[in-house]
Amino acid sequence: MSRVKTSKDKVTTKKREKRSSKKDLKISKPVITIKRFAITYLILMGAFFLLIGLKPIQNIIDLNGLYSRSVVILTSKILEILGIPSTYQGSVIKLPSIALDVRFGCNGLEAVMILTVAIVAFPALWSYKFMGIVGGFVLLQTINILRISALAYSAIHFKTLFEHIHIYIAQGMMIAVSLGIFLIYLNYAKGPQKANL
Repeated sequence: MSRVKTSKDKVTTKKREKRSSKKDLKISKPVITIKRFAITYLILMGAFFLLIGLKPIQNIIDLNGLYSRSVVILTSKILEILGIPSTYQGSVIKLPSIALDVRFGCNGLEAVMILTVAIVAFPALWSYKFMGIVGGFVLLQTINILRISALAYSAIHFKTLFEHIHIYIAQGMMIAVSLGIFLIYLNYAKGPQKANL
């Protein structure tokens, strides 16, 4: 005996179809693969190095030189506040007993590049990437200028330890700080994704 479908049966069937289609729809979050992150990171880092290293580009705008001079000027102002006499010319800070040449690797640009490329390579909303890059830049440069000021202080007051402080502490410090800021950024960038799921 067959049963005739009523309008009530039709509504019930439609509700079941809607429920099952909702179960089938899953909110997809960005897939974070190490391979994708590494490839993107390497490509972007290569592009950054080309941007600051190619002579034709340097002839138009020397980003590294501008960056170094800015860091040197700000560091000299901090040294002045600390009562350490200094002058500067180009990328060199001249102290009473030593001259510090603040070049690539010492100026903090490398750490900024590492952080910026890592943030851009990590899948997140662009608004979060922007905040991470700006906040990371400000934090990195503040720490970097304090680091160079501390190196200058050690060059005057701890001459025998200066070389050890410079090579074993100060050089790796900025890379470690950059990594630490990126790890903080990861928690910040992942938070909104979890909240939306």
